[in-house]
Amino acid sequence: MRSEAMAQLDALVGRWRTTMRNAWFLQPADQEVPGSATVEWLSDAFVVFRWTMGGDVGPATSEMVLVLGRSDARDAFTALYHDERGVCRIFAMAFDGSRWILSREDPDMFQRFIADVERDRIAGRWEASEDQGSTWRKDFDLTFERS
Repeated sequence: MRSEAMAQLDALVGRWRTTMRNAWFLQPADQEVPGSATVEWLSDAFVVFRWTMGGDVGPATSEMVLVLGRSDARDAFTALYHDERGVCRIFAMAFDGSRWILSREDPDMFQRFIADVERDRIAGRWEASEDQGSTWRKDFDLTFERS
């Protein structure tokens, strides 16, 4: 049976068209990179978020998977990340139905995704910090539109 907290993630489930833009590592800086995402339930316990970006993504990765879950004992969401480079990361996650935040504070870097969630649109940005969160740089904007 799906918990009330996990049921909030229904807002993410579906098929999405994605657009990455304003990436500091792409030239020209205003280049838009299209992609797609599929978000679905795995049993009643997890949400699997798969997305792919097409075109030239420079040093970015083009295939990513997030598995979203929850620890009832800690009253907290968690996201496991993997991409085609073999990179694996754990993100703390907050989600209240209209705001979605992923964050990690690892020795190599701090990173976060902050997004506003609407019924048919998710508008967010990825940011990184290489000084333990004292200063942040925007990596890129990422928009999801329901298809």
